[in-house]
Amino acid sequence: MSFISLFILAVGLSMDAFAVSVCKGLAMRKIRVSGAFVVGLWFGGFQMLMPLIGYFLGSYFQQYIEAVDHWIAFGLLAVIGINMIRESRGEDEETASGSLAVKDMFPMAVATSIDALAAGISLACLKVNIWMAVAFIGVTTCALSMIGVKTGSVFGTCYRSRAELAGGLILILLGLRILMEHLGFF
Repeated sequence: MSFISLFILAVGLSMDAFAVSVCKGLAMRKIRVSGAFVVGLWFGGFQMLMPLIGYFLGSYFQQYIEAVDHWIAFGLLAVIGINMIRESRGEDEETASGSLAVKDMFPMAVATSIDALAAGISLACLKVNIWMAVAFIGVTTCALSMIGVKTGSVFGTCYRSRAELAGGLILILLGLRILMEHLGFF
């Protein structure tokens, strides 16, 4: 996987965390750099952990799925992308508490990183350097989450659904590119 593809994957995966961070920024009374950093660490940390778990699961089953690994990568990224697009069109408004307590941050960090677990399986199918990939995904998510907190405090919810839509489209296109590469179109 090229650096550009990894960057696109990292941005696509981080869009859920960005959207929730925007809501978090709306709910926080006073935005401090330390608060934005805590949000970034939670989301970035889980975006690092989940693809790592997915990668090791995918590697364990690699011998059984090697013949169809590109279809699995495409399917997983497409499903994640379609789900993000569907969520971006949803009318139900996400609400987030301004609290940075473990009981509030943990469920949000897990929820925003479930798609990264599936992406980790795709990374195993593609035989990617997982350590570089998870570090890049985590740092990207941390930075975008911190930006999301600030964006939420300044602009409000108008960018939440656009971020999810963009992330979904990015993941679908990346999955399509992987499939086309393995089928010999690129």
